Amino acid sequence: MAVVKRTSSNSELSTALENFYGAAEEMGLSEGLIEILSRSERMLCVSIPIEMDDGSIKVFEGFRVQHSSAIGPAKGGIRFDHEVCLDECEALGIAMTWKCALAGIPYGGGKGGVCVDVTKISKKEKEKISRTFAARIEPIVGAWTDVPAPDMNTDGQVMVWFTDTISKMRNRLEPAIFTGKPPLFWGSLGRNEATGLGVATCAIELLKVEGIDPKGATVAVQGFGNVGSFTAKFMAEAGAKVVAVSDLSGSYFNPAGIDIKAAFDHISNPANKKLLTGFAGAEFKEGGDAVIFADCDILMPCAGGSQITGKNADKIKAKYIVEGANYPTTPDGDAILKSKGIIAIPDFLANSGGVIGSYFEWCQDLSGYFWSKEEYNERLVKIMSNNFRDVWAYAKEKNVVMRRAAFMKAIQRVADRVEMRGVFM
Repeated sequence: MAVVKRTSSNSELSTALENFYGAAEEMGLSEGLIEILSRSERMLCVSIPIEMDDGSIKVFEGFRVQHSSAIGPAKGGIRFDHEVCLDECEALGIAMTWKCALAGIPYGGGKGGVCVDVTKISKKEKEKISRTFAARIEPIVGAWTDVPAPDMNTDGQVMVWFTDTISKMRNRLEPAIFTGKPPLFWGSLGRNEATGLGVATCAIELLKVEGIDPKGATVAVQGFGNVGSFTAKFMAEAGAKVVAVSDLSGSYFNPAGIDIKAAFDHISNPANKKLLTGFAGAEFKEGGDAVIFADCDILMPCAGGSQITGKNADKIKAKYIVEGANYPTTPDGDAILKSKGIIAIPDFLANSGGVIGSYFEWCQDLSGYFWSKEEYNERLVKIMSNNFRDVWAYAKEKNVVMRRAAFMKAIQRVADRVEMRGVFM
């Protein structure tokens, strides 16, 4: 009996499923395993009633998806955004399963979020939403069941509220349930920069295997939030020339190289609201997507999903793409990149530094023993470099592109665990 493939109108979930089915079929994965791994183990929807600052009551929707626990506890971020929905959370949870498996860490995949426009709520309202959401998902999270982390519009402070709420509910400290916490509250030194460091490490390893000296290589980074800004910082420190960056305010170009420290200083000024608006060190162009078409060696999309599509991939001038965002390239866009000979390093390999860093924090929380930032970064770079070279060699062996190679290795690792455990999960 042939597998009935799932479909979705949500672009990210559609991409996640299409990528999985394509790799699974090429691997010759059994129909039973395809059926199991194409579906999530658990999907929780919760309502979050909040008394707003003006005294009114508003109810927000929240979600937590656990895609797979075959390898270990579910792992994945929680985002606050007005477009959060169940399908998006499942798509990202699926991606986390492959990301954790590929990274070789003992986690499965999960994701969650609250549908809320953070620009329209106060800090106090955000705390109420955070604590109520934590209370509603409390039955399914834990250090050995599901370990959430920050994502879009959440941060260390939100993780503190989450941790404190559940610790009080259980009448014991639970520091290992959530990662991405501040160092003052059972967090890890280095965690804030981990994803960007991982993306940059993959880019540097790519240049090395291609015989290109990172010093002088030109780079364009889409997105200047946490991931993009630190990616640009570490690329600049490696000697690369960052010729273009972007954020919600637009795109900024300087063929001579953008002063990334100056850009950091600019977004750190409270008056600029963490945006590059008015940044004087580069030529401004309307639209944050203009940076995608920059003339450079490496394009590093670190903003939202579905940025490189069948409609614009043919205009890309970069020779290489290293994905810092989740699902920045759609399948039709990916097909065009392949036809142009552009080498793309997939998101769940390139941006896995964040979850590897979260794994480090989890280990430290469970043991109560904390590392220095130097130890943290050294271990992170070593794992990222080894993982990149492992997938690169596998792609050459199987004569497939990096995205397909990464999927095949990750899916096989999860499938092997499912078979070992048996169907009852």
